[in-house]
Amino acid sequence: MFDRLFGRKPALDGNALPVVRNVTLGRTVTVDPLAWRRFGSELLFPFDRDTLVIVAQGLVDLNEGGFVHRFYTDDDIMFQAVSNDRDGQDVTDVTLFAPWDSAYPSSAAERPAWKSRLKARTFTAEGLPEYSRSWFGPEASEQDPVTFWEELHDDRDGIVDRRIFQTCMLFSRDLPGDDGRELLLAIDMENEAGEVSFEIMLGVALELGEFRA
Repeated sequence: MFDRLFGRKPALDGNALPVVRNVTLGRTVTVDPLAWRRFGSELLFPFDRDTLVIVAQGLVDLNEGGFVHRFYTDDDIMFQAVSNDRDGQDVTDVTLFAPWDSAYPSSAAERPAWKSRLKARTFTAEGLPEYSRSWFGPEASEQDPVTFWEELHDDRDGIVDRRIFQTCMLFSRDLPGDDGRELLLAIDMENEAGEVSFEIMLGVALELGEFRA
Protein backbone atom coordinates (compact mmCIF):
# COMPACT_ATOMS: atom_id res chain seq x y z
CA MET A 1 0.00 0.00 0.00
CA PHE A 2 2.71 2.49 0.99
CA ASP A 3 4.71 1.73 -2.13
CA ARG A 4 1.70 2.66 -4.28
CA LEU A 5 0.93 5.80 -2.29
CA PHE A 6 4.45 7.18 -2.42
CA GLY A 7 5.34 6.02 -5.90
CA ARG A 8 7.92 3.38 -5.10
CA LYS A 9 8.16 1.10 -8.10
CA PRO A 10 8.41 -2.68 -7.82
CA ALA A 11 11.80 -4.18 -8.49
CA LEU A 12 12.46 -5.39 -12.01
CA ASP A 13 13.52 -8.95 -12.72
CA GLY A 14 17.30 -9.22 -12.59
CA ASN A 15 17.71 -6.08 -10.45
CA ALA A 16 18.27 -7.90 -7.18
CA LEU A 17 21.39 -6.76 -5.39
CA PRO A 18 24.64 -8.50 -6.30
CA VAL A 19 26.24 -10.96 -3.89
CA VAL A 20 29.97 -10.26 -4.04
CA ARG A 21 32.25 -13.01 -2.66
CA ASN A 22 29.25 -14.04 -0.53
CA VAL A 23 28.92 -10.48 0.85
CA THR A 24 25.59 -8.68 0.61
CA LEU A 25 23.15 -6.63 2.66
CA GLY A 26 21.99 -8.44 5.80
CA ARG A 27 25.06 -10.64 6.16
CA THR A 28 28.08 -10.47 8.47
CA VAL A 29 31.63 -10.14 7.18
CA THR A 30 34.52 -11.45 9.27
CA VAL A 31 37.88 -9.80 8.62
CA ASP A 32 41.22 -11.41 9.43
CA PRO A 33 42.61 -9.09 12.16
CA LEU A 34 46.15 -9.54 10.83
CA ALA A 35 45.06 -7.74 7.67
CA TRP A 36 45.35 -4.43 9.50
CA ARG A 37 46.79 -5.10 12.97
CA ARG A 38 50.14 -6.18 11.54
CA PHE A 39 50.97 -2.52 10.95
CA GLY A 40 50.72 -1.71 14.66
CA SER A 41 50.59 1.87 15.88
CA GLU A 42 51.80 3.24 12.54
CA LEU A 43 48.33 2.64 11.14
CA LEU A 44 45.90 5.49 11.89
CA PHE A 45 42.98 3.58 10.34
CA PRO A 46 40.33 3.80 13.13
CA PHE A 47 39.08 0.22 13.10
CA ASP A 48 38.54 -1.83 16.26
CA ARG A 49 36.61 -4.96 15.32
CA ASP A 50 36.85 -8.16 13.31
CA THR A 51 33.20 -8.42 12.17
CA LEU A 52 30.98 -6.16 10.08
CA VAL A 53 27.18 -6.36 10.07
CA ILE A 54 26.04 -5.05 6.69
CA VAL A 55 22.96 -2.79 6.90
CA ALA A 56 23.15 -0.97 3.54
CA GLN A 57 24.60 -1.66 0.10
CA GLY A 58 25.72 0.69 -2.64
CA LEU A 59 26.47 0.21 -6.32
CA VAL A 60 28.48 2.48 -8.60
CA ASP A 61 28.56 2.03 -12.38
CA LEU A 62 31.84 3.53 -13.58
CA ASN A 63 30.55 3.56 -17.18
CA GLU A 64 33.81 2.05 -18.40
CA GLY A 65 32.98 -1.60 -17.79
CA GLY A 66 33.77 -1.46 -14.07
CA PHE A 67 31.58 -1.45 -10.96
CA VAL A 68 32.14 -0.52 -7.33
CA HIS A 69 30.21 -2.51 -4.73
CA ARG A 70 29.98 -0.91 -1.28
CA PHE A 71 28.69 -2.49 1.92
CA TYR A 72 28.04 -0.36 5.02
CA THR A 73 27.68 -0.94 8.75
CA ASP A 74 25.41 1.22 10.91
CA ASP A 75 28.42 3.37 11.88
CA ASP A 76 29.57 3.86 8.27
CA ILE A 77 32.43 1.39 8.09
CA MET A 78 32.66 0.68 4.35
CA PHE A 79 33.67 -2.65 2.82
CA GLN A 80 34.33 -2.03 -0.87
CA ALA A 81 34.91 -4.37 -3.80
CA VAL A 82 35.69 -3.36 -7.38
CA SER A 83 34.70 -5.75 -10.13
CA ASN A 84 34.60 -5.93 -13.92
CA ASP A 85 30.93 -6.95 -13.88
CA ARG A 86 27.72 -5.79 -12.20
CA ASP A 87 27.22 -9.17 -10.51
CA GLY A 88 30.55 -8.90 -8.69
CA GLN A 89 31.89 -12.22 -9.92
CA ASP A 90 35.17 -10.82 -11.30
CA VAL A 91 36.56 -8.91 -8.30
CA THR A 92 39.83 -7.06 -8.86
CA ASP A 93 40.22 -5.02 -5.66
CA VAL A 94 38.91 -5.09 -2.08
CA THR A 95 39.35 -2.35 0.53
CA LEU A 96 38.07 -1.56 4.01
CA PHE A 97 37.45 2.09 4.96
CA ALA A 98 36.48 3.78 8.22
CA PRO A 99 35.34 7.41 8.68
CA TRP A 100 37.97 9.85 9.93
CA ASP A 101 36.22 13.21 9.63
CA SER A 102 33.03 14.80 8.27
CA ALA A 103 32.49 18.51 7.67
CA TYR A 104 29.45 20.42 6.51
CA PRO A 105 30.13 23.66 4.61
CA SER A 106 28.50 26.76 6.05
CA SER A 107 28.75 28.65 2.75
CA ALA A 108 29.06 27.91 -0.95
CA ALA A 109 32.55 29.43 -0.94
CA GLU A 110 33.96 26.45 0.97
CA ARG A 111 33.19 23.94 -1.74
CA PRO A 112 35.66 25.11 -4.44
CA ALA A 113 38.46 25.17 -1.85
CA TRP A 114 37.69 21.57 -0.82
CA LYS A 115 37.57 20.39 -4.43
CA SER A 116 40.90 22.11 -5.05
CA ARG A 117 42.39 19.98 -2.26
CA LEU A 118 41.11 16.86 -4.03
CA LYS A 119 43.02 17.86 -7.18
CA ALA A 120 46.35 18.34 -5.45
CA ARG A 121 49.35 16.02 -5.57
CA THR A 122 49.24 15.52 -1.78
CA PHE A 123 46.59 15.70 0.92
CA THR A 124 46.69 16.24 4.66
CA ALA A 125 44.27 17.28 7.39
CA GLU A 126 44.35 17.97 11.12
CA GLY A 127 45.82 15.00 12.97
CA LEU A 128 47.04 13.31 9.78
CA PRO A 129 50.42 13.07 8.03
CA GLU A 130 50.84 13.75 4.33
CA TYR A 131 49.30 11.35 1.80
CA SER A 132 50.22 11.23 -1.89
CA ARG A 133 47.75 10.99 -4.73
CA SER A 134 47.19 7.33 -5.56
CA TRP A 135 44.86 7.61 -8.55
CA PHE A 136 46.50 8.83 -11.79
CA GLY A 137 49.97 9.06 -10.21
CA PRO A 138 51.83 12.05 -8.79
CA GLU A 139 53.24 13.50 -12.01
CA ALA A 140 50.69 16.28 -12.60
CA SER A 141 50.50 19.06 -10.04
CA GLU A 142 46.69 18.90 -10.33
CA GLN A 143 44.38 16.08 -11.41
CA ASP A 144 40.61 16.19 -11.77
CA PRO A 145 38.86 13.95 -9.22
CA VAL A 146 36.61 11.03 -10.12
CA THR A 147 32.86 11.70 -10.15
CA PHE A 148 29.96 9.25 -10.01
CA TRP A 149 26.48 8.55 -8.63
CA GLU A 150 26.17 5.87 -5.98
CA GLU A 151 22.84 4.04 -5.74
CA LEU A 152 22.12 2.98 -2.16
CA HIS A 153 19.83 0.21 -0.96
CA ASP A 154 18.40 -0.48 2.50
CA ASP A 155 16.96 -3.89 1.57
CA ARG A 156 17.47 -6.56 -1.05
CA ASP A 157 14.52 -5.85 -3.36
CA GLY A 158 16.74 -4.10 -5.89
CA ILE A 159 14.90 -0.77 -5.55
CA VAL A 160 17.16 2.25 -5.15
CA ASP A 161 16.36 4.01 -1.86
CA ARG A 162 18.61 7.04 -2.41
CA ARG A 163 21.34 8.33 -4.69
CA ILE A 164 24.44 10.34 -3.76
CA PHE A 165 26.69 12.23 -6.18
CA GLN A 166 30.36 12.01 -5.22
CA THR A 167 33.53 13.77 -6.30
CA CYS A 168 36.51 11.95 -4.83
CA MET A 169 40.22 11.22 -4.94
CA LEU A 170 42.25 8.40 -3.44
CA PHE A 171 45.53 9.15 -1.65
CA SER A 172 47.93 6.83 0.20
CA ARG A 173 51.08 6.72 2.34
CA ASP A 174 53.67 4.02 2.86
CA LEU A 175 53.87 2.16 6.16
CA PRO A 176 56.82 0.25 7.65
CA GLY A 177 57.17 -3.29 6.36
CA ASP A 178 56.62 -4.93 3.00
CA ASP A 179 53.84 -3.49 0.83
CA GLY A 180 52.26 -1.65 3.74
CA ARG A 181 50.04 1.26 2.68
CA GLU A 182 47.32 3.25 4.36
CA LEU A 183 44.66 4.71 2.06
CA LEU A 184 42.85 8.03 2.35
CA LEU A 185 39.64 8.63 0.41
CA ALA A 186 38.61 12.30 0.26
CA ILE A 187 35.05 12.94 -0.93
CA ASP A 188 32.75 15.81 -1.82
CA MET A 189 29.30 14.26 -1.27
CA GLU A 190 25.91 15.66 -2.33
CA ASN A 191 22.56 13.95 -1.91
CA GLU A 192 19.50 14.47 -4.10
CA ALA A 193 18.21 17.16 -1.71
CA GLY A 194 21.35 19.22 -2.37
CA GLU A 195 22.89 18.64 1.07
CA VAL A 196 26.69 18.65 0.89
CA SER A 197 29.36 17.17 3.15
CA PHE A 198 33.13 16.76 2.99
CA GLU A 199 34.29 13.28 4.02
CA ILE A 200 37.68 11.78 4.86
CA MET A 201 37.96 8.00 5.19
CA LEU A 202 41.06 5.96 6.03
CA GLY A 203 41.48 2.41 4.85
CA VAL A 204 43.56 -0.62 3.97
CA ALA A 205 43.56 -3.00 1.02
CA LEU A 206 42.46 -6.59 1.68
CA GLU A 207 43.45 -9.81 -0.02
CA LEU A 208 40.59 -12.08 -1.08
CA GLY A 209 41.56 -14.57 1.62
CA GLU A 210 41.48 -12.00 4.43
CA PHE A 211 37.69 -11.92 4.84
CA ARG A 212 34.72 -14.26 4.74
CA ALA A 213 30.94 -13.94 4.89
